Amino acid sequence: MEYSERVVEAFALMYELHRTQLRKGSRTPYITHLLGVASLVGGHGGDENQFIAALLHDAVEDQGGLDTLERIRAQFGDDVAGLVLACSDADTDPKPPWQERKDQFLESVRNADGRVKLIVAADKLHNSRELAGHLLERGPEVWKIFKAGKERMLWFQAETLRALEQGGWRHPILRELNDAVDMLQRTADRVEREAAEDR
Repeated sequence: MEYSERVVEAFALMYELHRTQLRKGSRTPYITHLLGVASLVGGHGGDENQFIAALLHDAVEDQGGLDTLERIRAQFGDDVAGLVLACSDADTDPKPPWQERKDQFLESVRNADGRVKLIVAADKLHNSRELAGHLLERGPEVWKIFKAGKERMLWFQAETLRALEQGGWRHPILRELNDAVDMLQRTADRVEREAAEDR
């Protein structure tokens, strides 16, 4: 499969929208996450539109809501816009309360088609791996970065995996995500235990 120059345009839009954004609690450019997710999607057989949507999967949620969605639609078409919207848990600012957003997102994932699920799985896989690494590096203080806190963050990762598995979708990335979610839980337990021993 050979991607077209549309991918170059998607890189440019991704950079424009997210260039000043950082990962929560770090100095890491946010675009590293978007590139990581797109790499996973492409490496697991995603088509060009899925790859573009992976690059832009947080654009609506974090960078302009429905106005940004219409810009994506105008530049890349209805399919990419639909994929991006399906990967977004909010399209307004301010966003709805955390639990409400996540419950609605999980319901939409349960009913999504496989093309959407691949992007969502790649997103959660990248997040789980990165979060486990931060826990090993910085300990349980990492949880203070997230308003939702430790228990709800771990709950959401596990529930997203379950939502992806519903409807009979089977894909090799699910095994990787299952391993990553399990590793995240075990890492969280380990650093919590070690922190308690040090007190």
